[in-house]
Amino acid sequence: MGLLRWFRSRLVVIAGLLALGYLLLPNIVVTVFSFNNPKGRFNYEWQQFSTDAWTDPCGVADLCGSLSLSLQIAAWATAGATVLGTMIAFALVRYRFRARGAVNSLIFLPMAMPEVVMAASLLTLFLNLGAQLGFWTILIAHIMFCLSFVVTAVKARVMSMDPRLEQAAQDLYAGPLQTFLRVTLPIAAPGIAAGALLAFALSFDDFIITNFNAGSTVTFPMFVWGSAQRGTPVQINVIGTAMFLIAVLFVLAGMVISNRRNRQKAS
Repeated sequence: MGLLRWFRSRLVVIAGLLALGYLLLPNIVVTVFSFNNPKGRFNYEWQQFSTDAWTDPCGVADLCGSLSLSLQIAAWATAGATVLGTMIAFALVRYRFRARGAVNSLIFLPMAMPEVVMAASLLTLFLNLGAQLGFWTILIAHIMFCLSFVVTAVKARVMSMDPRLEQAAQDLYAGPLQTFLRVTLPIAAPGIAAGALLAFALSFDDFIITNFNAGSTVTFPMFVWGSAQRGTPVQINVIGTAMFLIAVLFVLAGMVISNRRNRQKAS
């Protein structure tokens, strides 16, 4: 009876931990097999513990080149989508103009539309324009589909902002630029950062849209897909594990900074 009562009181926590473990299971498998020394071409069965792949992550031809290309595209796509998305979000929240409702609805289309439809549409557009498929077509496509996610994240933050704070800054003789840089931007920064991180993750991870509009350019997801047909090198698991650990460190750093700010406010 006591055990049943304990289980009921912690049912939500247990369910949450089980769901989290289920979500992290693929990452654990990738991490474990990054230390494998497979005998064949495929890294699907555990054979022997080895750190050779970690000591030489670029040992596979073109792997680090495709990784560098994906990071560059993700960085530029994040920058472009964040700047444009932030301006669009402020315009939709702060200003009234014709077709505002239609623009609000159209913003959600890239998120609701199947990726293969958007990929085919972008490919048709680029071919009709006579554009050469490659780095720039991938970048334009990534900015286009990341834009909606940035607008949604920033818009939610801007809608929750108290306009009286900006009015108070103006009453203290702050100009429009000073008010934006010292009041508006710091308050909107969490939403902008969330949108930027989401855009980077989506851009780096995208395969379908990239595959349609890449031409002969090979990004890291395309390299992984191609390697899976011939034999998956352990270095792919190493890169995946490293990216996962970097993401976890970013999250932990954000939590530490947030906790410090909350303690300072409380004191």
